[in-house]
Amino acid sequence: MPTLIPAAGRAMAVFEVFARERRELSNSDMARLLALPESSTSDLLHTLQSLGYLMRTPRSRRFYPTGRLFEVGRQIAENDPLSAVAQEAVEQVGEITNESVFFGVLDTSAVKVVAAQPSRLPLRYIIEVGSRAALHASALGKGLLSLLPPDAARAALERSGLRPLTTQTVVDIDTLMGQIARGHKRGWYDAREEGSEGVYGLAVVGLLGGQPAGISVAGPAERMKKNHDAYLAALTEVRDALMEAA
Repeated sequence: MPTLIPAAGRAMAVFEVFARERRELSNSDMARLLALPESSTSDLLHTLQSLGYLMRTPRSRRFYPTGRLFEVGRQIAENDPLSAVAQEAVEQVGEITNESVFFGVLDTSAVKVVAAQPSRLPLRYIIEVGSRAALHASALGKGLLSLLPPDAARAALERSGLRPLTTQTVVDIDTLMGQIARGHKRGWYDAREEGSEGVYGLAVVGLLGGQPAGISVAGPAERMKKNHDAYLAALTEVRDALMEAA
């Protein structure tokens, strides 16, 4: 069995404390928040400072993270296989449909967008990478919930805080669970002006490296309905080529 390295855990805990406190911290502050001796905390902070992950203010002598950790994370994210596959998926669907396409994964109580391809048409729906879509009011949210056991899907909906985003938003959990079950049976999911007025979303889901994920097309309701079958065919074709069936 692998051995846990306490020092590695303490180093990560330092950044979690900074993220929670959102302020510069002295050695004694950090020692108190980590429940560690000040001497051990001093060694830990000075090690991270020498590696360039922390800076120390000249007057107050307090510590705060530099941008190095963010830069390392950015470089890792740029080479993330999930991001590469997600970007490939949205580009392929966008080329066929010329609608806005996004690729998302389940992130606790919302859909996290990891890749997006905007439509080139004048009237279009725009969503950016890193944004989050409501589980109960998006086609992709319903699709991702379908990959969970029913009890887990229901719990995720309860945690998400069901609030009406438009006059068409469904906030009743039993009704939503019925929509999810019907979508699972037919193999696709939709949101009819439930997340944004005038916007229709269509989505398919699957597994990418064992992780639930999905692709969605969204645009003006009338144009989406007119091209529903063609857009669904494009989504399914790309999903089947890049992802495992759920």
